[in-house]
Amino acid sequence: MLSHFLNLEWKQYFRSAHWQKGIAIKIIMVFFALYFIVTFLAIGVGGYYILKKEFPEQDPLQLVNSYLLYAIFGDLIFRYLMQKLPVMNIKPMLILPIKKSKLVHYVLGKSSVSFFNFLGLFFYVPFAVVLIIEGYNTLGVLGWLFAMFLIIQSANFLNFLINKNNIALGVIVAVLLTLIGLQKFDIYNITTLGGKIFDAIYANPLYSLIFVAVLAVLYRLNFKQLFGLLYLDEAVKTKVEEAKSVDLSFTDKLGDVAPFIKNDMRLIWRNKRTKTVFLMSFLFLFYGLIFFTQKTYQEMPAMLMFAALFVTGGFALNYGQFIPAWDSAHYKMLMSQSFKYRKFLESKWILMVVMTTILYFLSFPYLYLGLDIFLMITAGAIFNIGFNSLFLLYAGSFNRKRIDLNKSGFGNTQGTSVTQFLIIIPIMGIPMLLFWLFNKFVGGNSGYIAVASIGVISLLCKNYAMNFIEKKYIKDKYVMINAFGKEA
Repeated sequence: MLSHFLNLEWKQYFRSAHWQKGIAIKIIMVFFALYFIVTFLAIGVGGYYILKKEFPEQDPLQLVNSYLLYAIFGDLIFRYLMQKLPVMNIKPMLILPIKKSKLVHYVLGKSSVSFFNFLGLFFYVPFAVVLIIEGYNTLGVLGWLFAMFLIIQSANFLNFLINKNNIALGVIVAVLLTLIGLQKFDIYNITTLGGKIFDAIYANPLYSLIFVAVLAVLYRLNFKQLFGLLYLDEAVKTKVEEAKSVDLSFTDKLGDVAPFIKNDMRLIWRNKRTKTVFLMSFLFLFYGLIFFTQKTYQEMPAMLMFAALFVTGGFALNYGQFIPAWDSAHYKMLMSQSFKYRKFLESKWILMVVMTTILYFLSFPYLYLGLDIFLMITAGAIFNIGFNSLFLLYAGSFNRKRIDLNKSGFGNTQGTSVTQFLIIIPIMGIPMLLFWLFNKFVGGNSGYIAVASIGVISLLCKNYAMNFIEKKYIKDKYVMINAFGKEA
């Protein structure tokens, strides 16, 4: 039966119209996957020796164990935002003599072989092999590796249960931030607690069986949840939800653009893909910690500017590159209304600017890392507000692919075209190059001033830029209506 299910899905995938489209994008996604695999393999193989060199007085395995709790919570958040849960067209199956339990087991089994579940193993497996080579207890290392495999699978099924539950995401983020806060302010040493847990598993591999019970419980909960939904009337009935209205009257102060701002805010919060973009923009606030705290990048100022742009530009960069494709489902109706196109575009611009400003204020804790870092973030924020917001609006006039807002954000290349890759060059390349040139040949604060100046000049030229952008959109109006009217 398993081979039969796999055969059906294989035929469905390769016979669908979706397979014929965006082959270039699929190839790029494969290269990204290979990049992450090679990176994790390199860290897994060399991690032991790097830690041994940097911290000669400490055990590399104990160091890794100390931070595994953070890794587990981070993995849960990453999965919630990015992992695309497996689906199967069950409607034709429900009228056939196939046990529902087999369908459920197949879907759950399919989720266990997700790319997310294998990615971590590309680190843990080679790291475990190196530990054995270096003389660690083989049984202890295998017990530790088995526990990590079970934790990865448990995270997978836990994500299945909490997926799209904003309260659950809030709880996980709150717990992670609490753990970081307790560690940062020396209230409680979380790394010691995590280290003791996983050190105990290495010392006594039988403790890994605890995670077998955890995995079994989560699998059973998922099975009961899916089995309860596996009925023909559930599969064919139309889902009716009560509409919930939110008071957005505060936007009325913005004048003629207020109706468009309200529509955009509702669109962002009510749809999976846009909500993912919105929530991920706050995670990009922590992107700078990867670069600003590493000595390696201190000698690479261009990379520091790259990180600074992402700290405040997470929303503008991810939302702005798909303007106006977010409205593709109702673009034809929208273009039949009587309004100035300029107002529609300005609403998008205001949304990006406001979100960038909010993210900038939330980045104030980076002052703790030094004034130079914060000046870099400030320059990046001004560049995002001035230049990038306008350039992303202009680049949007070349978007010709429809987006289904109800589909997950990760692994979904819908709406992606060569435009999304080409716009990376000016919005990231210009500030990085400017900062590097001025920082190297002029010195002082000239790099920050140069990047910020482009943003200020762009703001001063906003009206001229918006007139030019508006004309481009009006010129391509009917081409875009025709393109967005086609099924993706």
